[in-house]
Amino acid sequence: MSTHQGHDVPSPALTARPAVEVDRYRPADRDDLYAVCLRTGDAGEDATGLYADGDLLGHLYLGAYLALEPELARVLRRADGTAVGYCVATADTRAFERRCEESWWPALRTRYPAPAADDESPDARLVRAIHQPARADAPWLDRYPAHLHVDLLPEAQGGGAGRRVLEAVLDAVAATGAPGIHLGVGGRNVRAIGFYEHLGFRTLEHHPWGLTMGMALPRP
Repeated sequence: MSTHQGHDVPSPALTARPAVEVDRYRPADRDDLYAVCLRTGDAGEDATGLYADGDLLGHLYLGAYLALEPELARVLRRADGTAVGYCVATADTRAFERRCEESWWPALRTRYPAPAADDESPDARLVRAIHQPARADAPWLDRYPAHLHVDLLPEAQGGGAGRRVLEAVLDAVAATGAPGIHLGVGGRNVRAIGFYEHLGFRTLEHHPWGLTMGMALPRP
């Protein structure tokens, strides 16, 4: 669950954006955050028209973090309280994957039976990932056991909002004692790669779809 290359920080718009603030996750935010996940699910662009079931991306790439590690989730919200971006994380990727197998994937696998072998629809590809999720297994994982995802709607981009929500999550993860954190970023998103490098992330591994980047965290 630690590499969703479709969810990068897209390029900020040039027009002024309303002020947003970093806040802790509230259970009432879930539907708004699922909507953000869908609206940024096509390499940072709106994926609403790609899927018959608009919840699938959220189930696969977001919901488990909100259910299992809500204390590490941070939300960007408008002055009226509406969530327009988020950053979620886990401090221990291997333990998180075990917890997902115990308490997140089983209900979804019942709800979404495995598709037919010849079904190559976008929905079917996501359902297959629910039945056979990616497993973290890399030589650098002991040094960077935590991971995060960040997604921002266009109105939440620019003005330092992305940096603020990321730094809030990095602080929360560092407080758990995790020695390092990693994330996935699409190779075409040069701006996002530069953004993460500026924060201190460095490339750990190259993939056909992009990079895994990692950063050491300060000891609490």
